[in-house]
Amino acid sequence: MKKMDLASLTALAALWGASYLFMRMGAFEFGAATMAGARAAIGAGLLLPLLAATRDGGTRALLRHWKPVLLVGVTNSALPFVLFALAALGINASLSAIFNAATPLYAAVIGRVWLGEAIGRMRAAGLALGFCGVLWLVADGASFKPGASAVATGWAVLACVAATMLYAFSAHYSKRYLAAVPPLAVAAGSQLAAALVLAPAALALHPATPPSARAWGALLCLGVGCTALAYVLFFRLIARVGAAKTMAVPFLVPAFGVLWGVLFLGETFTAAMAAGSALIVLGTALATGVVNLARPRAARPLPQPGARPDAN
Repeated sequence: MKKMDLASLTALAALWGASYLFMRMGAFEFGAATMAGARAAIGAGLLLPLLAATRDGGTRALLRHWKPVLLVGVTNSALPFVLFALAALGINASLSAIFNAATPLYAAVIGRVWLGEAIGRMRAAGLALGFCGVLWLVADGASFKPGASAVATGWAVLACVAATMLYAFSAHYSKRYLAAVPPLAVAAGSQLAAALVLAPAALALHPATPPSARAWGALLCLGVGCTALAYVLFFRLIARVGAAKTMAVPFLVPAFGVLWGVLFLGETFTAAMAAGSALIVLGTALATGVVNLARPRAARPLPQPGARPDAN
């Protein structure tokens, strides 16, 4: 991978890791629904002109496939945006980022149940390790946000799990029904769909007190940087280095999520959080095949000239 591509990969992970920081900074003042709707609207407002400027037929493809794009907009943007914004009210930004690393684990399970994809011993071991990491973090009360009630914490954890499951479902659905649609069309269309779906709730639940400049700054960074710019980097990387290498991003997002939370919010990264996140990352690496601990089969010796072929 070239240095420029490696820099883009790191920048993408940093942006997506920062999304939890910005949600934590703005969710209390905007509210989860309003912040999620505004984020999608900003992303759509920046991505749609880029789509219109392309000449690859993306706009026509979007109009032809608007129904599956609408579903992806709901399951991959609208609902996860709201759920992670809700989670920001009950747990640290660092922990939300770590929970998101479990998305490939849920993708493997959904692939098995929905598509009948095989799960070998290594993948099964990875799933077990990853889910142990999730349970470890859930049980680690010290890693939750100080002052949050047990009820708020529990709902925040469930929100993170539900959001990551939706991401996992969307990945399979997009691969199955939108593989032929230009990625930028899916990105722009899904953000537009999310903005339209969330608009009624965002307007009805808008904050009575005007948000502070700090909250507005967090929202703009979330919509411009973590949504629109991040999507552009993501699709650029896929075009330059391929999808397989680009999928290294989920392994880097939790590290940046924790880093930003510690640096800018004064959050504490405990040893228990480190252990849980390590289990999730290792389990994900095994479940996705990035790490393979299975012994390679020994090559069968070539028959010697004149030797009798093996009867088996």
